[in-house]
Amino acid sequence: MIDPQLLRENPDVVRRSQEARGVSPSTVDEAIAADAARRAALATFENARAEQNVFGKTVAAAPKDQKAALVAQAQEMAAAVKTAQAAVTEAEAEFLAVVGGIQNIVIDGIPAGGEENFVTLREVGTPRVFDPAEFPDGPRDHLAIGEILGAIDMERGAKVSGSRFYFLKGVGALLEMAIVRMGLDRALAAGFEPLITPTLVRPDIMAGTGFLGAHSDEIYYLERDDLYLTGTSEVALAGYHKDEIIDVAEPIRYAGISTCYRREAGSGGKDTRGIIRVHQFQKLEMFSYVDPADAEAEHERLLAMEEGMLTDLGLAYRVIDVAAGDLGSSAARKFDTEAWVPTQGAFRELTSTSNCTTYQARRLDIRYRTPEGKTAPVATLNGTLATTRWIVALLETHQQPDGSVLVPEALRPYLGLDVMSPR
Repeated sequence: MIDPQLLRENPDVVRRSQEARGVSPSTVDEAIAADAARRAALATFENARAEQNVFGKTVAAAPKDQKAALVAQAQEMAAAVKTAQAAVTEAEAEFLAVVGGIQNIVIDGIPAGGEENFVTLREVGTPRVFDPAEFPDGPRDHLAIGEILGAIDMERGAKVSGSRFYFLKGVGALLEMAIVRMGLDRALAAGFEPLITPTLVRPDIMAGTGFLGAHSDEIYYLERDDLYLTGTSEVALAGYHKDEIIDVAEPIRYAGISTCYRREAGSGGKDTRGIIRVHQFQKLEMFSYVDPADAEAEHERLLAMEEGMLTDLGLAYRVIDVAAGDLGSSAARKFDTEAWVPTQGAFRELTSTSNCTTYQARRLDIRYRTPEGKTAPVATLNGTLATTRWIVALLETHQQPDGSVLVPEALRPYLGLDVMSPR
């Protein structure tokens, strides 16, 4: 949820943010009207209750022969207070419903527009060029390599669970665990506390993180249990401190390890081959609770950790500043880090990091104490430090003509191999 004070005092900032996202600013006017109605209802209730309190003292001090009439009047006033209180509850619910639909205020300087309007901040490394003499048919894609290595089995994944499911086996399973453990060791060294998180969460937690908006059709829902399967451990990590006052004099940093689930609704026909776009995958997610004044610096810190992983895995990549219209509702800014996938001749997203400012914390009521002793919402940030999709770029980038794959030096202690060889 956005800051109601900002909405009242500087609504043009909110309007500009909505417009940058490609969303109608009319919701801002609706929220302002709902806020005014809420405040008016609250004032009416408080006046009625104050009058009731004063009249109660009059009744208590009145002579016995006058009390009967005064009690009847007091009962009328009590009914009026009850009606006014109900009006406040209704107005509050209406305001929350309207303002809850306003997405986070984007940070100044991010590009406006949709998915194609991102800005490339930098490209790091040189995409590998394959010698036609060694690869006369061009490089193999990750699935072909995975099958040669006995690492990926899409056919049996589909037989067991349907399309976009797979088995990682043998060296493929070990490779995924090695990447995650490499990321986890770096997170531990950077002061992150590891958590293995629930993958089923309650509706208030899913809504609180902002995932039940425009992309709610991406989420698996268990109707009989009224629980959602998470597409990232960000959801559980954000909910971990719900309704708490926490100390962020030093940032609180968690590294969440979980299986993730996504319906991939609307992606029919896209990336149907291999494990680029699947329904189930593993992920190591960084999550930080910080003082809002420190949020942008923390965002750069998370991005640097992601870039360090990709660099040490020997992958060429670029960092993009995602356009406002391509942000999730909670993110005020997001950096995507995209690795070069040789057989696609393109950069593909491997990881991202988002600064959600105070948006999630307001919805989940997570606060800290300011130096003045007041409570205020914290800022939350997230970033992916390892996930299954990284296997795609790693296999394709480091493949050899015989179907083997060189293991990046930094990964060798975790995999226990210098080379992944054909079965």
